[in-house]
Amino acid sequence: MSNMKALPYKMLGGVTPCPGGWLILPARLAGVTVIVEEPMVVKTLVEVLEYKPKFEAAAIYAPVGFEDEPAGPYRPCDDEARDMVGWPRLVAIKPTPSRAALHAPTRDKAQEIEPWLTSDDLRRFKWIREAEAEFQPFHQRNWFAGHPDLSFYVLNGDRPVTSSPYQPDGVLERMNLIKAKLPGVEEAVVATPPPGAGQIHLLQCAGLLWTARRAAGRAVNRLPMDPNWDTTGLRMELVR
Repeated sequence: MSNMKALPYKMLGGVTPCPGGWLILPARLAGVTVIVEEPMVVKTLVEVLEYKPKFEAAAIYAPVGFEDEPAGPYRPCDDEARDMVGWPRLVAIKPTPSRAALHAPTRDKAQEIEPWLTSDDLRRFKWIREAEAEFQPFHQRNWFAGHPDLSFYVLNGDRPVTSSPYQPDGVLERMNLIKAKLPGVEEAVVATPPPGAGQIHLLQCAGLLWTARRAAGRAVNRLPMDPNWDTTGLRMELVR
């Protein structure tokens, strides 16, 4: 009779919006080793939240927690994140529309409610509306609102990564950071992306896996430190 036991592991996830819906990069955490699994694209956030086996910790590039009415383009957590990553990457931390704008019947009406909305912001409404509709307070036990730039900030020793992830030097810099802290995960970034996603999305998910790894060890830092709650009981925060 064998004395060998299956290694215990925890499921981690990095999730980001992509043209096909949502890209999930799952991984197993066995001891201190992170073993990345095959990435997949699913159409809806419901499918993400129902992923099996259940994630011990997953970091998602999507806002969680919303103001009911316009209160400025940025929530306090967004402002803190922008200050942290600094120029030029602060432009990647996008404004978060209020529920009033998200529920507006037309784009014109949404822009009337939130005049700062750009065409780029409106293109993101599909994913943001899903996040607003699907996340419930209990999800925040395992699901953590993150941002790739905050993930790479931590991977870089709490220093901003100023290169662009859309340029070869920026991809290489981020790949090296991933390889140093999550060896093997970088292989998922250079693999052919699943249909509906691109390399940039794999890169984002790989960074978010580091945030999920920290969350599984209860080592994340929350922005802001003192939580803001929305009217549904969700913490309006970003973690790193």
